[in-house]
Order: sequence, then C-alpha cells, then structure tokens
Amino acid sequence: MVQKARYWVDRHIIDLLRISIGICYVWFGMLKFFPHLSPAEDLAGQTITLLTFGWIQPPLSLNLLAIWEVGVGILFLFNKGMRFALWAMFVHMICTLTPAFLLPDAFFTHFPYGLTLVGQYIIKNFVFIAVAIALMRKVKPVAEEDLEKLV
Repeated sequence: MVQKARYWVDRHIIDLLRISIGICYVWFGMLKFFPHLSPAEDLAGQTITLLTFGWIQPPLSLNLLAIWEVGVGILFLFNKGMRFALWAMFVHMICTLTPAFLLPDAFFTHFPYGLTLVGQYIIKNFVFIAVAIALMRKVKPVAEEDLEKLV
C-alpha cells in the first residue's frame, strides 16, 4: 500500500504543485479585484506606486496586479505557457519581496525578525519560489542554438 502511494506521488507531485500554486494565484488575484478583501491590498498599492515612481497609482495598480496574478494562476491550472508563467511568477515574487526594503514598517513589527501579518503573508512566497523551482523540472530546456541567438 505504501509503495503504491509512493508511486502515485512520484507520478503526480509536479501536477499537484502546479495546480496548488495555480489555485493560490487565482484566489489571491481575484481578491484584489474587490476592494478591502485582500490583506495585501494596501501594501501592494503602496509598493507598486513606489516601484513605478508614482506613475501607476491604486486602484489601477491593484487591477493590473490582479490581472497578472489571475493570468499566471490560469496558466498553471491549465498547464499552458509554463515557461512564460514561471518567468511571470519569478518577476512577481521579486516584486513581492521589495516591501521588506521599501516599506519595512509595514513588513516588520521588530526588525529583522518580527513580522506583521502582511509580512507573514509575503514570507510565504519563499514556499511559492521553491514550488516554482520544482515546476521548472517539467519545462523543456531551451535549445543551445536558441540561447546563442539571444546573445
């Protein structure tokens, strides 16, 4: 019985991770379409405003972020455009970690170890990054000749 379960997990773990991350992305993204539902709403709006030097203000920034997150989630759920989805996810993950540096008061209760609830919400992204690295195993590598064309 244990051997069968192990075999099943070995065969399906990547799909389970892909679907799980897809659900999280769609869910968290959908919350941003509705004011005051996302716990990261204020922080996301402030961060995007800072990163774009005030060019993109909330609520536009939250709608763009919601579209980004839901789009990435849908790609994961339907196993389409995985290379693009992973790159979009990594860009998103880098941006989600910037409040630790740009808005430390919103991130920490006691620097550098005490996290606010929003800080905890963001720190969970390290798990998302680990899942993305695991998902990269299923993405076909770029051919060497295609890499040479990029350089």
